[in-house]
Amino acid sequence: MPRIQYFVAASLDGFIATPTDDLDWLLQFDGFDGGTDSYNDFMAGVGCIVMGGETYAWLMEHEPGTWPYDGTPCYVFTHHEHRAPDGADITFVRGDVREFTADFRQAARGRNIWVVGGGKLAAQFADAGLLDEIILSVIPVVLGEGKRLLPMKGPTPPLELAASRTLGRGIVELRYLLHPAAGRQS
Repeated sequence: MPRIQYFVAASLDGFIATPTDDLDWLLQFDGFDGGTDSYNDFMAGVGCIVMGGETYAWLMEHEPGTWPYDGTPCYVFTHHEHRAPDGADITFVRGDVREFTADFRQAARGRNIWVVGGGKLAAQFADAGLLDEIILSVIPVVLGEGKRLLPMKGPTPPLELAASRTLGRGIVELRYLLHPAAGRQS
């Protein structure tokens, strides 16, 4: 069964952005060995993207006039009015992630659903028991403060480490299953 996945990079101390949404600490690692292959392999399995409004606003500010996910349906959870770039398949929604899960699965057409961000949105999926997998690239910097990787309501049961590998420039990619028994293939 297709998975709902949180593919994300975080600092060594568990932040995905600074308090002001600055990503320069991460962008300095663009082009690291294995990073492009990891991303391309991941995207080959993605049929639908889900993101938060702050992530969408950041993309529109930092990549004006472009949409990096052409051909992939995207749902944006937001409380603000936004305009989609021309030709982008974007649906703006409000509400509980559980209300839209069937829509995500239908749009994904048998492929995986990528929760792009932010951490609060991914935590809503996890708290609802809908997040199946976290694919985390640990970036070798310490931010000290910022937007948390996964600000959930409480502790989870132990996650199952499905894979790990070292990539270039000291980056480690970890794949965790949140529902270990459900994620096993027979």
